[in-house]
Amino acid sequence: MTFRSFARHAVVLAFLASPALLHAQVPAPGRPTPADAQAALQNRPELVARIRQYVQSSGMTPDQVRARLRAEGYPESLLDAYFAGSGDSTSVPTDEVFEAVRLLGIADTVALDSLRGTARRVRRTRATLDSAFLDTIARAALDDSTREAIRRLIRSRDLRSATLDSGFTIFGLDLFANETTRFDPSMAGPVDPTYRLGPGDRLVLILTGDVEASHRLEVTREGFIVVPQVGQVQVAGLTMSQLQEQLARRLGSVYSGISRAGGGGSTRFSVNMSQLGANQVFVTGDVKQPGSYRVSRLGTAMTALYAAGGPTANGSMRGVQVRRNGNVVGTLDVYDYALRGDASGDLRLENGDVVFVPPRGARVRIAGAVIRPAIYELRPGETLADLLRMSGGFAANAERRRVQVERIVPPAERTSTGADRRFVEVASALFTTGFGPPEPLYAGDVVHVLELPERLTNRVAVNGNVWTPGPVAFVPGMTLSQALRRAGGLRPDSYLGQVLVSRMRPDSTREMLRAVLRDTTGATVGDLPLADGDDIRVFSLTDFRPQRFVTINGAVRRPGRVPYHEGMTMRDLVLLAGGVQESALLTEAEVARLPESRAAGVTAQTIRVPLDSTYLFERTPDGRYLGPPGMPAPRASAPEVVLEPYDAVLILRQPDWQLQRTVNIQGEVRFPGEYSITSKEEKLSDLIQRAGGLTREAYANGVTFYRKRDGVGRIGVDLPRVLRDGGYMDNLALVDGDSVFVPAYAPVVSVRGEVNSPVAVAYVRGADLDYYIRAAGGPTARADAKRAFVTQGNGKVESRSRHLGVWAGNPEPQPGSVVVVPARDPSLRHDWAAIAATTTSLLGSLVAIVALLR
Repeated sequence: MTFRSFARHAVVLAFLASPALLHAQVPAPGRPTPADAQAALQNRPELVARIRQYVQSSGMTPDQVRARLRAEGYPESLLDAYFAGSGDSTSVPTDEVFEAVRLLGIADTVALDSLRGTARRVRRTRATLDSAFLDTIARAALDDSTREAIRRLIRSRDLRSATLDSGFTIFGLDLFANETTRFDPSMAGPVDPTYRLGPGDRLVLILTGDVEASHRLEVTREGFIVVPQVGQVQVAGLTMSQLQEQLARRLGSVYSGISRAGGGGSTRFSVNMSQLGANQVFVTGDVKQPGSYRVSRLGTAMTALYAAGGPTANGSMRGVQVRRNGNVVGTLDVYDYALRGDASGDLRLENGDVVFVPPRGARVRIAGAVIRPAIYELRPGETLADLLRMSGGFAANAERRRVQVERIVPPAERTSTGADRRFVEVASALFTTGFGPPEPLYAGDVVHVLELPERLTNRVAVNGNVWTPGPVAFVPGMTLSQALRRAGGLRPDSYLGQVLVSRMRPDSTREMLRAVLRDTTGATVGDLPLADGDDIRVFSLTDFRPQRFVTINGAVRRPGRVPYHEGMTMRDLVLLAGGVQESALLTEAEVARLPESRAAGVTAQTIRVPLDSTYLFERTPDGRYLGPPGMPAPRASAPEVVLEPYDAVLILRQPDWQLQRTVNIQGEVRFPGEYSITSKEEKLSDLIQRAGGLTREAYANGVTFYRKRDGVGRIGVDLPRVLRDGGYMDNLALVDGDSVFVPAYAPVVSVRGEVNSPVAVAYVRGADLDYYIRAAGGPTARADAKRAFVTQGNGKVESRSRHLGVWAGNPEPQPGSVVVVPARDPSLRHDWAAIAATTTSLLGSLVAIVALLR
């Protein structure tokens, strides 16, 4: 992006108080001093983001920014803090920024309009890309961060270029596509002697010797400067060398012994540029943004062309004209700049010049195996060799013996309808040494540079069981054994019975040849001669072997399938399975083996093989086993058992082997705690006896017996009867994890559920279920009192029972019990009106039947 008065723009941002300033109709303030600018930057932190945006989006390097600040009289380090940061370097200043600059009067309208148009064009391009993106993924469920990431990819120049077909890009247009300052000339000196002065230029005149003085001189709108002691000097239109001579004459009339710097006079002078003025130029024709532009006096036709966005797709880049006073004073060929870096034809502009882009000339497209496939504009007389030179020449994979051209027949040569397009093939030896012959080209030609075929010659492929499989260079007379040796030789497990060689016939079909190997050195029986393109395949014996295995299960740490190896023994298999468990039976194991014959439906035959204590691999230095008792003493009497493929080994477990089982008893017993079960027949009464019996405060009828195994949960037991009769069915045998809790006596009954006042009621001997429901305020309107039940303190559940419509049993809650009144099931509610209507209908039908029968 080109910013002509960058330093002033950046400094003025520090004085933007609020958006209301943009609409205030007040006179433009004066230019801020360096001290005011520095103070504003320090005291206005809310404007840092805007300044950073402006600095970063300008496209200038830090050195260029400092140079402009220095030329404006500001400290060159004023904006160093804003060169880097978290701001978006691709952001574009909004119209608000340009309007503020205009109101404060630090830039003219023409320059601001140019900047505003450039910024709007960039924003419009990005909005178009975003719109196309949003239309494409409108139905996709993506979050905002994902959409933004894809937007950035779409804006990427590399991504856009990758989607273009070969040669469909118009060469040179991308030179003007990016918004940078690469064509913006320096705004400060020095300048060359041919530079012509004009209004807005600023000079520095330095006198040394007898007179020591320095003067800052500005060229006025009338075209003169005012030199102290000398007066007005007309300088507009003079070159720098002519200015030197003019000043030497005028200063000589005031100062004696005057001479230029480096001369022998007693007073010497030098004049230099401190800031350059701008020329008003016009860019017209086939350009993207035609109009009037202010460019530096060092600006050239390329500068003005870039400020206008460059030529359109229909504009010429080979004949850009510079017109001055109605005459063409120069012609710019953009290809000279883009292809050869030659800027000698880029004419420096003067005030009032017109840069005119005429319509494009003849264009041709070159595609295929060239360095830079694109659409190129040709000048009259340029040939195929010139086009190949512009495209960078042939790529490495180009077919350089011929080039094909699709041509639209020139109008003068068209003879009949349907023959207006022609295919031309250009073959020349000059393609192999350079850019080809001077074959003429015509507008609309499409030049195709073919690629070499992918097929490789002079090679054979050696694949399979060799040390270095892959292609091998073929030489005439090569044999199979030579190719195998070049591929590193055969692996030891190679199959020697047959090697396959696939050979291409002239009709593109393939035939299979075979060879037999003598040994792994690659020697063959009757060595087979090879041909170019043969495909050799060597097989491995390992590929033909099945995946043999054995299995082990039972009392081992890692049961499962284990790969079989020749000579594997039982002890090897147990080691691979992590050793035996502590419960293993070390007297014998069972091996299930595939039968020799499957007659009579036999699928396996089992054998018992001996084991011994040497299968226990964890021992002390003196050979003593550290595991639980029950294992046999160390001995080594069992022979080694050699396994066969697919054997299934079962390591048996010791009968009734298990570690200690525990139960827990708490509450009102003399010795609560965790007890180990001594036998499988130990029962609840035995546990209470081992715990010292119940205390005087114990309430045996409220015992809680909980079984964890199989998720059984609480079991209701009649403990008082169990203690009286050891053979009673509630005297359960104990299992691992059982827990028993004997509570203290609590003479209350809890009432819960659908009662008016859920409370605990004092126990009354002989009171039934209804008594406790009434004591809790009676049932609610939603209660189903018929299904009320009681959970006794020992866990047993009792409910009402009815016989012939009369209560046959109404349980009596005991101390510590819980009475529950459930809610009525809404699905069981009866529709009495419907029942009555149905009954009436049935009775009517019955009366009618009786009447008919009579």
